[in-house]
Amino acid sequence: MLKLYHSPLSPNSRRVWIALLEKGVPFELVLLNHINGEQFQPEFLALNPFHHVPVLVDDGFSILESLAILDYLEARYPTPALLPIDAKAIATIRMVEMVTVNELMPAMLPLSYQMLGGAEVEPQKLEQAKQKSATVLTFFEGLLGVHPYFGGEHLTLAEIVAGTVVPWFPNLGISLGNYPKLSVWSERLMERATWVMTQPSPEVWEATKMRIKAIVSS
Repeated sequence: MLKLYHSPLSPNSRRVWIALLEKGVPFELVLLNHINGEQFQPEFLALNPFHHVPVLVDDGFSILESLAILDYLEARYPTPALLPIDAKAIATIRMVEMVTVNELMPAMLPLSYQMLGGAEVEPQKLEQAKQKSATVLTFFEGLLGVHPYFGGEHLTLAEIVAGTVVPWFPNLGISLGNYPKLSVWSERLMERATWVMTQPSPEVWEATKMRIKAIVSS
């Protein structure tokens, strides 16, 4: 059976969790507590020397990096398909994946750190993060067009990657009200059973906030 090493607040590992659920693949979920440093234990470092989640282990074969894992799952378990065959649709999905990872998530970090109760973030850095976020959200709004999903009529890897990040922005003080298509898209995903099942609990959020505040004040 597949084994997924996962941290509850990691959108990277959550996207793999969602993909496994969407494909109906049996797997074991192994939780790692990043706040307590479990990712530095020798057992985990033997799987991933870069000490981060997710890691997927399939019959002794360890796969690092969420996008590589998603491609592996798509090739290994092609039904239901999460990647279309149309060239433009594939390009759109890849753009959404890479822009989410390379542009949106770095912009999200200062906003998330402030929300979780870390040290005060410089106003200039917060403003830059908001501007970069707005650029990405505007880009995504245009890519959606008239379709419910980035690849057309069906859920794709683009939803699984961007959909574990974009819906959090209202919690970070950035409304999706200026992006009506993206807002509907986000609400549609948040109602999906796989998103509900993998949503971090309020208890996890509160415990993380308290731990971060304790580290900052120590």
